[in-house]
Amino acid sequence: MRVPALAALLVFAVPLPPPAMADTELRSFLIVGDAIPDSLTGKPGDPAKGRAIVANRQVGLCLLCHSGPIPEERFQGNLSPSLAGTGSRWSVGQLRLRVVDAQRLNPDTIMPPYYRLSGLNRVARGFSGKTLLTAEQVEDVVAYLATLKDP
Repeated sequence: MRVPALAALLVFAVPLPPPAMADTELRSFLIVGDAIPDSLTGKPGDPAKGRAIVANRQVGLCLLCHSGPIPEERFQGNLSPSLAGTGSRWSVGQLRLRVVDAQRLNPDTIMPPYYRLSGLNRVARGFSGKTLLTAEQVEDVVAYLATLKDP
């Protein structure tokens, strides 16, 4: 019978909802040297949630440019450094600044600022005035990246 096949096709043809939008107001933070030493939320993030954000191609988009120790994701980027070993290379505060706004460290980086509202170019109307990740999501990603130690 063709109806189930057609119904299945329609289910897969329905567009996915856009990812949840993030903060419209920034929480204050202090940059010290090359780091944001204090959590944006006042508490540590959840590494499991951070891994899910890094792997998600509709939220973090990290694997578009980076590769990482996420073997179930077959197509990973090679434009930027591997995420493997990030917890050995940088402190939690250094990782936080890189996720919040890597352009503070390298104005020519292609990495988007995940927690910035001003000074952005060519922002799609639906994203205008919103961060790419919430403060909580930033902390989750930082918590995950900090677990990625060199052997």
